[in-house]
Amino acid sequence: MGFVFADLFAGIGGFRIALEAIGGTCLFASEWDKYAQKTYQANFGDIPHGDITKIDPSTIPDIDILTAGFPCQPFSSIGKREGFEHPTQGTLFHDVVKILKKKKPKAFILENVEGLVTHDGGNTLKIILNTLSVSINGQYLFFSQSDVRYHVFWAILDAKDYAVPQVRKRIFIVGISEDISQDVPDFSFPTPIPNQEFIGSYVEQNIIGYSISKHLQDSYLFKLDDGKPELIDRNSQIQVKTLCSTYHKIQRLTGTFVKDGETGIRLLSENECKAIMGYPQSFTIPVSRTQMYRQFGNSVAVPVVREVTKSLINCLVKYKAITMTSAQKRSLINV
Repeated sequence: MGFVFADLFAGIGGFRIALEAIGGTCLFASEWDKYAQKTYQANFGDIPHGDITKIDPSTIPDIDILTAGFPCQPFSSIGKREGFEHPTQGTLFHDVVKILKKKKPKAFILENVEGLVTHDGGNTLKIILNTLSVSINGQYLFFSQSDVRYHVFWAILDAKDYAVPQVRKRIFIVGISEDISQDVPDFSFPTPIPNQEFIGSYVEQNIIGYSISKHLQDSYLFKLDDGKPELIDRNSQIQVKTLCSTYHKIQRLTGTFVKDGETGIRLLSENECKAIMGYPQSFTIPVSRTQMYRQFGNSVAVPVVREVTKSLINCLVKYKAITMTSAQKRSLINV
């Protein structure tokens, strides 16, 4: 009962937390970064396999769902030169496609930055969708790029709409195998949750060691009287700006900082980062602060992934592609 999945480009395990929370079992993970591997192992007890380009797809166990927060690479220029015959060759997305061809999971969930939609005038996304699809958002294709045949749905989702105190827009691409249904499956992305979460509820006080020096405040952060950067405290009824992997560089236009600490202004604490990414407070961070910011900034917002997966699982159960006990079905509602 339940479902099994593979966690590609696993990072520190945001997808895994989300899928395990609703009854999934991770059979395989891949992540090449040694610092992310360290965090992943500290929390899940196993070290992800390394470079995905060196993994033989046949060594991956059979899975129901493949997940991947794959990097966006500029491969669309290859498609311009060669048409659509081999447009993804040489890219990491190509390795995702190879695994889909070999393992033929019932479904997949891909995640990427919002900019994928407009990258190279939309050509990059077009190649990705056409490579995967027999239909896209309910519309059938006149031709299919490859022997990877999924009904594909995509949407831009904002973490702030799913009880996360952060503005974080990401594209989610969900595929359901043509083997599950020849017709377009009855899948839809989760609707926004009415009650929003605000950062003030998660701001800590009297935190030591995250302070920004007075010199840097005067010479850089507040050099212009333009209302930037964004400052928060326990009374802030907002969702913070998108947490970037370069947050440790203290960028005044993109960063959110806290009115607290030895100098009056500090960086987000570890627990605050967990909160704005939807990670449990029990999540272990065994790496440096710089690596912590990079890892959370590159991660997925866990509650968004969980809601997308719940919608997908409900669809797969409806088509009898997977089976779940009554208790497991109830947990999809309560989680």
